[in-house]
Amino acid sequence: MTKDAISLELEKREVLGKAVRQLRRDGTVPAVIHDHGKDSIHVQGDFVAMTKVWKQAGKHHTVDLTAGGKKYVALIKDAAFDPKKHVLTHIVFNAVNANETVSAEIPVHAKYDEGNESSPAERAGLIVLSQLETISIESVPSKLPNALYYNAEKLVEIGDHITVDDLDIPEGVKVTIEGTHSIATVFEPSALAAANDAAGGDAEPEDATEVESESGTDVVQEADDSSDSKKED
Repeated sequence: MTKDAISLELEKREVLGKAVRQLRRDGTVPAVIHDHGKDSIHVQGDFVAMTKVWKQAGKHHTVDLTAGGKKYVALIKDAAFDPKKHVLTHIVFNAVNANETVSAEIPVHAKYDEGNESSPAERAGLIVLSQLETISIESVPSKLPNALYYNAEKLVEIGDHITVDDLDIPEGVKVTIEGTHSIATVFEPSALAAANDAAGGDAEPEDATEVESESGTDVVQEADDSSDSKKED
């Protein structure tokens, strides 16, 4: 599937450190471009345009950048947000070579049969918990998918689960996580409720595997956590 191009025009930035606060007040977002081991390029862009690009590209879609008369193809490595206002405050771009393999975090989505908006398990009153929302992959930039999908129609009964091996992986894309990692698992509501009570309201998906459901089924799965990197001015 051909991906739509995402373009962004940036300006060279002279303001560094704490002084960037004024830029943000003026509706400008500071950013950095890392270019294959060269000196970092400090840039800035319009808040509205930068926010739109972040929403479109995430960390998995290349962005065609123009800055200081030069052009770059880049991926967003990191984005920072104001903790109170939840608005974009900084972006780190990584310039990429069109012919070199890059790493990216790709969203994982359920795929349903036409006319359905949920899995058979959910339609039967069961609960499907997602344990991986993104997957680390490698490919050349032109082959980076916008998302990876799994067939949610396979989730029917308590204990049914989807693993990385069940994903539809496009040609030229390599998944860098073990295929046995769980993506989504079907649980009985009562088992989750009991696990949540036992954990004092802080239950994780794996906690429910230790609670026997009303049908006597024990489900054994594991969750995978990911962490974000810090931003830099």
